[in-house]
Amino acid sequence: MKIEVWSDYVCPFCYIGKRRLEEALEQFPQADQVEVEFKSFELDPNAPTNDSRTIYEALATKYRMPIEQAKGTTAQVAAQAREVGLDYDFENMVVTGTLDSHRLTHYAKTVGKEKELSEALLQAYFVDAKHLGNHDVLLEIATSVGLERDAVRDVLTTDVYTEDVRAEEKRASDLGITGVPFFVFDNKYGVSGAQPTEAFTQVLEKVWSENNPTIQVLSNGATCTDDNCDI
Repeated sequence: MKIEVWSDYVCPFCYIGKRRLEEALEQFPQADQVEVEFKSFELDPNAPTNDSRTIYEALATKYRMPIEQAKGTTAQVAAQAREVGLDYDFENMVVTGTLDSHRLTHYAKTVGKEKELSEALLQAYFVDAKHLGNHDVLLEIATSVGLERDAVRDVLTTDVYTEDVRAEEKRASDLGITGVPFFVFDNKYGVSGAQPTEAFTQVLEKVWSENNPTIQVLSNGATCTDDNCDI
């Protein structure tokens, strides 16, 4: 089974949704036969690398709400994050674009480190409040999961993998995905948002049963096995 996950590194529900999917997989007997692949999605492709606004100011502007309402909204999200063991630091979160983070993830995929880098980037942004638009910060994060320093620097100082990011965003658009996280199971079932763990469990079981149907025995009669005959 393959699960494709469209997400962004500055999307708070993407990290929560990732944790809930992981919880579902921990309970799924066939988890070792499930492949999870993360796909690029920028919530704001035009976001500046350096933005002096606080996360509260950015949200207030985007959603046309008072600052205090933005703080209340983020407090609710932080409470949901704590339920899955994540301690979000909205007070110090840095507003920035994520193209370079996604490009780095595509490089990491070529050396089998995309899952480690995706987790590290999400933690860096939401828990450690690091600046994901800063190349020195990205270099530190990437090397911490085993990526080669010079190779990472080469990615960051060029526009390599930009087309790969755009291609995944184009596919998301073709699938009708307008928000993240969005989970696609075996290219036929979609789950939108950070659903409860039980919802992911139900979809996992549904897809598995459809891909691996069992025979329903409608009538029993005399049978033989290698050991004996039941007469």
